[in-house]
Parts: sequence; C-alpha cells; structure tokens
Amino acid sequence: MAKAIHSMIRVLDEERSISFYRRAFGLEIADRFDFPEFTLVYLSNEETGFELELTVNKDRTEPYDLGDGYGHLAVSVADLDAEHARFEAEGLEPRKLVEFAPAGTRVARFFFVADPDGYQIEVLERSGRFK
Repeated sequence: MAKAIHSMIRVLDEERSISFYRRAFGLEIADRFDFPEFTLVYLSNEETGFELELTVNKDRTEPYDLGDGYGHLAVSVADLDAEHARFEAEGLEPRKLVEFAPAGTRVARFFFVADPDGYQIEVLERSGRFK
C-alpha cells in the first residue's frame, strides 16, 4: 500500500516562503538539504507526517509560471472561523469563507489563501470526509 509523504512546490524566496507557512499553518523546518544549484526544505508540524517540500533553485530570479494544471494544496482545521480571523490578523489575505452546499446539503466549509508564489491553499473545516 502506498503512503503519501510529501508534495513539492518550487519557490522563489526561501525565507519568505518559510515565514508564510510558519505563520499560516505552523509548519517548521523538518529537514534542509543545500546543494550547489538548489535547496530542498521539508516543512511539517505535529498534526501530520505529511510534509511540504520547498524547492529553491538558486539561479532563479523570475516568479514561476504556475500554468493551468496546478490545483491546490488542502489542510484541515478544527475552528475555521478562528483560523480565518487569525489569517486576517496576520495579514495573510485569506479569501472569503465559503459554505459549499450543492443541492442544499453542506459538503464543506472553507476558504482559500495564496502563498507568496501564488500557490493556492484550501483551508477546510474538519467535518465529514475532511478530517
């Protein structure tokens, strides 16, 4: 059986990205590997064993084109309203809270936020299938 262990994104500014993920999601550096042409930074927290791998290409000066294939990362939180308020207080610019209820049955409550490189992150309330 396969086990998901990490997802990788390419970032332009290592410190700016680490700061965002620390402030937004409490992710801390679990490991860091520095190579001549790039650096790999693994971020995690005590909530899960899943990690976010930041790849920093040292010769890169222009923002990455996210293209039309990237969707989003997703995290779940116990208190969505409190997290949304905290994101606002941190200046992280969360988008509006959404209650997704097609056909009248609530499937999810969430908001989105973009990281410094434009990657979209969905913050879901822990309920139903989103634990």
